[in-house]
Amino acid sequence: MTLDGALSIASGSLANINRQLALVSHNVANANTPGYITETASQQSLTADGVGMGVVTGVATRNVDTALQANSIRQNSTVADLQTQQSTLATIDAALGTPGAGTDLPSLLGDLQNQFSSLLNSPDSQTQQAQVVSSAATLARGINSLSRAYGTARQAAQDDIGSAVATLNTSLSTIGSLSDQIVALKAQGGSTADLENQRDSAVQTLSQLVSVKVLQQPNGDVTIATGAGLILPTRGELGQVQTTPANLDAHASYPGGGIPGIMLGGVDVTSQLSGGRIGADVALRDQILPTFQGELDEFAQNVASRFDAQGLRLFTDASGGVPATSGTPPVQANYVGFASTIQVNQAVAATPSLVRDGTAAAATGLAGYTGVIQNVLQYTFGAEQAPGVPQPTSNIAGLGPTGNLSAPYAASPTLSGLASAVVGAQAQVSSNTSTQLDAEQAVQSTLNSKLASDGGVNMDTEMATMIQLQNAYGANARILAAVQTMWSQLVSAVQP
Repeated sequence: MTLDGALSIASGSLANINRQLALVSHNVANANTPGYITETASQQSLTADGVGMGVVTGVATRNVDTALQANSIRQNSTVADLQTQQSTLATIDAALGTPGAGTDLPSLLGDLQNQFSSLLNSPDSQTQQAQVVSSAATLARGINSLSRAYGTARQAAQDDIGSAVATLNTSLSTIGSLSDQIVALKAQGGSTADLENQRDSAVQTLSQLVSVKVLQQPNGDVTIATGAGLILPTRGELGQVQTTPANLDAHASYPGGGIPGIMLGGVDVTSQLSGGRIGADVALRDQILPTFQGELDEFAQNVASRFDAQGLRLFTDASGGVPATSGTPPVQANYVGFASTIQVNQAVAATPSLVRDGTAAAATGLAGYTGVIQNVLQYTFGAEQAPGVPQPTSNIAGLGPTGNLSAPYAASPTLSGLASAVVGAQAQVSSNTSTQLDAEQAVQSTLNSKLASDGGVNMDTEMATMIQLQNAYGANARILAAVQTMWSQLVSAVQP
């Protein structure tokens, strides 16, 4: 080995150490970057004709557990779906009120019943008559408020679909652009590790929007498919995913009821986009919140019709009528959204004594008349509409504008039971979602910890590698210094 050879090998070694130090620095800088996989570069001895020529560093690569990564991506979609649902359901939970606190449906209905009981003892009391009307108005406003909460949440879900679709397209475009660079670099034999980490980050963002699978291609490209098998465009080959804004009311439904689909290449792909934020918004918009609205509309219609059946039209719609149920689905065709408009009959509001005399016939004018009041207390609030005649069964199927929704509870024969069933069922949906979210987040945390343990940046390992590189750098520097000294000695020996 000549001095020139030793100098060349030491210089090459220093260059390789510099590349290794750059990798360590890059890993440390990304230690807290979600989804980042540690990059490493292998070294191997370089020889020529059996003579050692130093060391060469390969391109930076990643050691990825693809099965674990796929599970993590899938879990991200599940958690994002539940988080989106729970965020919305929390607002509904607040609107339902605290049981027994006076603002929930059973409490408001119970107060109206109590006011009628007090009126029975003093039917001629104008103050108590006014109190009954006031309590009825409070119940109507409570129903209106809850209905508005459903409508506001449903509109928010529809609006968020548009926002999420825009983010979806941006993420897909980013994945496509990075894939193009990866394919080109891989063909040249260059390192694609950093670009792959960036692409993984974009996939993580995408997985929070919709459930996806990443299919690796031999040339370094990836194909993105939804859980239903829909191939999502990463380069605009089918155009972008699109949807249009829409203002919803209780009558709006999907498909065909005024709610636009999510389109790709002219095809409605809404049903193929499950999980994640988009899947949650679609479920809230088309199933969960319309079911809540249908349950409340049914309660409101039962309240109005049961009072009307006893000769007191206390509650009406804006036109002064009491909507009737339909015999076949959609059974609520005449009163979809009734909960948002139910009000105290204007005639009763103007003449509170009608709560004593009734609205079905001319007022008796008798101060002590209690016939209507007794019927209201016994039958409107009871399980029978007349002696031995059960109340009409409240609808729990065929609900909503298209009749495709069902309530999860058994129909109660009493208004108080129905109010409790509606509130309880809706609160249970929120509770179940919270419980499921906690469980899925625990799974997500376990997967993320496993990913970080297997492929994430280990600071202890990186620091140990850095010390090794420092030592190697110092040793090679001493070799260079020794060669320089030897050259100087040689030059001095041959000079006169």
